[in-house]
Parts: sequence; structure tokens; C-alpha cells
Amino acid sequence: MAELRHEWTRAEVLALFELPFNDLLARAHATHRAHHDANAVQVSTLLSIKTGGCPEDCAYCPQAARYDTGVQAHKLMSVEAVLERARAAKAAGASRFCMGAAWRAPKDREVAQVAAIVSAVKALGLETCATLGMLSGTQAHTLKSAGLDYYNHNLDSAPEFYGEIIHTRQYQDRLDTLEQVRAAGMKTCCGGIVGMGETRAQRAGLLQVLATLPEPPHSVPINQLVQVPGTPLDGTAALDPFEFVRTIAVARILMPASMVRLSAGRAGMSDELQALCFFAGANSIFYGEKLLTTGNPDVTHDQALFVRLGLHALPGDTEGHVGEHAHIDLDAEPACRAGACGCGAAA
Repeated sequence: MAELRHEWTRAEVLALFELPFNDLLARAHATHRAHHDANAVQVSTLLSIKTGGCPEDCAYCPQAARYDTGVQAHKLMSVEAVLERARAAKAAGASRFCMGAAWRAPKDREVAQVAAIVSAVKALGLETCATLGMLSGTQAHTLKSAGLDYYNHNLDSAPEFYGEIIHTRQYQDRLDTLEQVRAAGMKTCCGGIVGMGETRAQRAGLLQVLATLPEPPHSVPINQLVQVPGTPLDGTAALDPFEFVRTIAVARILMPASMVRLSAGRAGMSDELQALCFFAGANSIFYGEKLLTTGNPDVTHDQALFVRLGLHALPGDTEGHVGEHAHIDLDAEPACRAGACGCGAAA
């Protein structure tokens, strides 16, 4: 098995993107097969436990209060309401339950409320994940003590493109939250969004930053922009599907032991495109009919696709891997796409 690298340069990453398509996929698949079961996919569940009303200005996010997207704001769900959804997710085959809340940075009392929810979900035998926005060190330790396994906080884009899509939070703020999560002993789920009008070099920049973090993310969600009317990015030119596959493949090569999640935008992908992504190294998906507030392929379709491709779902966390990430959405409205937002509106 090849030694893991953590010192990738931007030029090296861009060179991977520019390989002939077949050569890139061959290398990515070989890397994937060396570190993972090539026919196993981690299945996840995602629930929006507090929807809408976010003060951030993320240009892709329908949960931002400043955009007219039809998303209705809802307060934090009760423990029992979340447990009902978690039980249903477990019965449907989820191994991990992720909870997203549309906050910029939660207050301590809100973190305490989420901690109570996390403890209750954990008691069901599910792995837990949350995305709540920026955290302080004390808040991260509170969530860890409650039993939170994973925390999602995406970088969204390359540093030099970030200012084109978000003005209410700095890139360093995101890096600081990831450091707080690592220091508390939780696993990180961190990726980004492609198809927002960035260049290939900027996609390479995002992956280079992710791969050279102090610890590569245990889970790397790769989201394709889901355009929502009312958001500034509605009408953006669609990303070439083969470029999306290239992004998955390069992520796999750079972060061999991480779980690479085929995340937002999957509802608009053909079965054939998804199969290419699995071959290129994607080994995690969101399972269920919604991702916070946007659509997702339904469960029966995913199950049929797995049968056609000879894939099987991974059980709960297998600690032999650097980490898997799981989620499934059983309901939500039109807000951030899963994994798209580091503001807490998506995981």
C-alpha cells in the first residue's frame, strides 16, 4: 500500500486533473482498491433539526434569510421529534445520523440542547454527526462529551475563490473551527462545492487545502451545486459531468484513506455518472429522499442501483479506516444542499 502523503502542491494537484481521463480513473481506482473495499459504500442519513433563518450570505444557500427561496424558518426540533426520525433512519439501514442546524455560530445554550439530542441518538446505537456552524473550543468539547462522533464544517472552495461566494465569514474562521473539532477529539467531515463558477485550478486548490490539513478529513463530501431560484448562484453554467468525476478521482488520490462522499447534486446525476464516480473512488452517499432542503434519489432507486452495480452498504463505523461518514435525510425543505454549507445548514 502506498505511503500516505500530506504535502501535495497546487501544481501537482492540477497535474492530476489534467491527466487523460482513463489514466486518471485507473490511478484513482487503484488507490481506492488499495485502501477500501471497492464494492462497499457507506450509507448516510441527514436531518435538518433547525431550518432556515441563517444570517450568512453564502451565495448557494437557500437557508440564508436574505434570499427569497421559499424556505420557511423552523426552530430547533425537540429531542423526541429527532429520535423519531433517527429510529426511522436506523430501520431504513442508516449507520450514522447527521443533524444540521442553520446557525452561523450557535450559542452555548443551543449547543447544550443539541448535546442532549446527540446523547439520545447515540443511545439508539447510531453513529452521530452534526453541523451547526462555527464552534468554540468549549462547545466542541461539550459535543464530544455528549457522544458526537463527527463534525461537518466545509471549506466550500479554494481560498482565492471563497470571497466570490461568501462575505459574512472568513476562510480562516472555517479552519479555526476544524482545529477546535480536532482538538476535542472528534472526527472531521470537510469538503466543498463544485460548479459554482470556479476554474479547474480553483477546484484543484480546494482539494489541495483539504489534503494538506493537519489531519486529512475522515470524510470528504464533494457537492455539486444545486441551483435554487432566489439564490445568487441560480443560473450558473452547469459543470461538465466528466469534470465532476475528475474531482472525485483527484480527491481519492490525494486522500486515499478518507471516505469520499458523493453528496449534493446526486438527484440530477444519471446512474451511469454515479457508477463512474463509484469507480473513481466515491464510497459514501446520502441515502433518503431529501438532503436538508433539496431532493435526493429515493431509497428504492439507490437500492436497485446497488444491486445493478454489485455494491453493498457498509455497516457502522469500521475503525480500521481513517473514517467513514454517514447521513441520510428523511425530510427537510429547500435549503442548503447536503454537505454544501459550512454554516451548519448542511452537513
